[in-house]
Amino acid sequence: MGYILELRELVGKRPLFSPGATVVAFNEDNRVLMQLRSDTGTWGFPGGSSELGDSLEDTARRELLEETGLTADRLEFITVLSGVAYQFTYPNGDQIYNVGAVFIARGLTGDLQVDHESLELAWFAPHEIPLELAGPITRWVVDNLETLRE
Repeated sequence: MGYILELRELVGKRPLFSPGATVVAFNEDNRVLMQLRSDTGTWGFPGGSSELGDSLEDTARRELLEETGLTADRLEFITVLSGVAYQFTYPNGDQIYNVGAVFIARGLTGDLQVDHESLELAWFAPHEIPLELAGPITRWVVDNLETLRE
């Protein structure tokens, strides 16, 4: 059981700070990898909450591998997003205040594999990105995608 799930048993659906990482990965055709998330039924980027003792880069590497089967040779740190604009309420009522580091994955290796956190993985050109987005961090990445692709 992960740290956030352990906290949820104690505090229920009340708001929690949730440090974590989001990974933006492009393929050789400059398409971005997105996942159809099983918890929200919406599209997002690989990533998730940190576990105790994780650095944000550790979190990004672990989540990329767990959720996609891919490994990055290196991660390029972009920014940290936090504050009330990044609050999110899951469909089950759990509330979080994200403190999310955004990374770009460089030098991807491995084979795409869907895990239990994803219903689907797909590569999208910017004009193909689905409208049903997972939350405020996903929205920030999509809004800044052209800059991130450079």
